[in-house]
Amino acid sequence: QVQLAESGGGLVQAGGSLRLSCAVSGRTFSSNAMGWFRQAPGKEREFVAAISWNGDSTYYADSVKGRFTISRDNARNTVYLQMNSLKPEDTAVYHCAVKRKYSGSSQLDSNYGFWGQGTQVTVSS
Repeated sequence: QVQLAESGGGLVQAGGSLRLSCAVSGRTFSSNAMGWFRQAPGKEREFVAAISWNGDSTYYADSVKGRFTISRDNARNTVYLQMNSLKPEDTAVYHCAVKRKYSGSSQLDSNYGFWGQGTQVTVSS
C-alpha cells in the first residue's frame, strides 16, 4: 500500500522559514516526478512546486518563485520543500503527490496519482 507522509509544518512568523518533508513508503517512485500543492481555507488546491524524477528540472508557481526550493533524495524516497521568507498568504495545508508518468503538465493536480494527507503551515503577520 502506497503512503505519502508529510511533516515539518507548523506556526511561523512572517519572514520565517520551514522545511517540509514527504516520505513515500510502500513503493519506490524514483522514476516519477513529484509535486507539492497547497489548499487554503475556502480556496481551491493550487500548484506550488514540482521536481523531475532525477531532480534535474524544477518548476514553481510564480507566487513562490525565489522563496521556495523543492528537492528530492531518491535513496530515501523523500521529497522536500524548503520555504523561506514566508508570508501570511502562504498559510495553507501542504500536500505532496506523485505524478503519473507521461501525464503532461506538472501544474495540474489531475496528473498526480498518489497524495499525502497534508501538513498545516500557518504564517502569522
